[in-house]
Amino acid sequence: MDTLLVAITSRLEAILPSAMGPSATHVAIGSITWADVVTVLIYFACAVIVNGFVAWYVGRRSKGSASQPAQVHHQLFAALGKPLYILIWIYGTYLAATPILVKVTPADGFEDAQRFMNTVVDIGAFWMVFWFLFRATRALESRLALWASATPSKTDDLLVPMLGSTLRVMVIVVAIIVGLPMLGLPPQFAGLVGKLTSIVLIVSVAILLIRAVSIFQRVVFARFDITAADNLRARKVYTQLHVISQVIYVAIGVFAVSAILMLFDEVRQVGTSLLASAGLLGVIAGFAAQKTLANLLAGFQIALAQPVRQDDVVVVEGEWGRVEEITLTYIIVRTWDDRRLVLPLIYFIEKPFQNWTRTSADLMGSVFVWVDYSFPVDQARLALKTIIESNELWDGRFWNLQVSDAGEKAMQLRVLATSADSSKSWDLRCQIRERLITYIQRNHPEGLPRSRADIAEFRAAAAGT
Repeated sequence: MDTLLVAITSRLEAILPSAMGPSATHVAIGSITWADVVTVLIYFACAVIVNGFVAWYVGRRSKGSASQPAQVHHQLFAALGKPLYILIWIYGTYLAATPILVKVTPADGFEDAQRFMNTVVDIGAFWMVFWFLFRATRALESRLALWASATPSKTDDLLVPMLGSTLRVMVIVVAIIVGLPMLGLPPQFAGLVGKLTSIVLIVSVAILLIRAVSIFQRVVFARFDITAADNLRARKVYTQLHVISQVIYVAIGVFAVSAILMLFDEVRQVGTSLLASAGLLGVIAGFAAQKTLANLLAGFQIALAQPVRQDDVVVVEGEWGRVEEITLTYIIVRTWDDRRLVLPLIYFIEKPFQNWTRTSADLMGSVFVWVDYSFPVDQARLALKTIIESNELWDGRFWNLQVSDAGEKAMQLRVLATSADSSKSWDLRCQIRERLITYIQRNHPEGLPRSRADIAEFRAAAAGT
């Protein structure tokens, strides 16, 4: 490269004086003549011409015809464009700077300057190649995404981004590992470069593992609809996978940080010195972190035994709500009035609570109404048949009306009715209660609870006085 450049420059220096005349040897700036300036302009003009031709050719090859959509090679040419343009200008600038460098650099320092420029150009070309590979992974991902969209499976749509991100991370890691030695750093920095590449590799592997777990979680979740009315199985899977994935994330992070720290001798020496007192520290840490460890173990119990799941309807601390989020340390219950109860995981292991959707989403709701003993229960049962069976919230499985209790002044009616889920059950119970009371008020007002008094006894008592 240097020999060819020197030959071209020498040829131009021989031609330009005859073409420019005496002005070619006149000084323009310092020791730079007008012939040198024209040589630089010629190199830049060549770079412009080459860049224009390459841009035309790449633009032509990167576009599909009207009858043929863009193919993989079209997208690869589009990815090649910017890195190739920058590479042309790197070499163009290198060629244009050489005649100036010869004049402004001392004779004994020209070789060092030339060697530095060669290193810069090589590094630039190296990174442009890897930039093209990085852009090519996006083109490949785009093509795979187009292919995945034509398949009925949703799994393909989730796996394609993971494949694309994995390829991009691999390109970056390989570029750093291969590119750092090209910098020609002094030997005393070799250990630092080695540790840096190891850290990059560890972090990249950790990112890929976390990405893989996330994609696997989304693939599994895509097969279950938690918004369905009967979502028992979906809630089981959501709860187990959510808790287990969080544990895996923490484990990956801990192992990654540990692997990075083990790269440094100072950390290993500190660990060796603390090994003698590890027993005492373990006891102290055990007492200090017993609540945290208990919560962590409770998380595993909840994930496996599942006394409570994601989106379960529960009654805790006297509050009715849905399980909105399960983390490694606490559970958030969203109450009916949009408040949030934040409860530690150990609460659902040690204390009793109501789970309305433990085995299924459908529920049987109850309504209690107090009426007078003169109230006609059979007629109310006929009216209730119309009230319940015409209600769209009733799932058609079961309903009945019974006298469930009798007191000194009134009797208690209990209405049972089934519904598909807890939300519908609540609304159904409220509507049954409202319409039954309205029916009593309109048709049997005397059936409302009231207090009685025996007038005859009052008269006899009055006559005796």
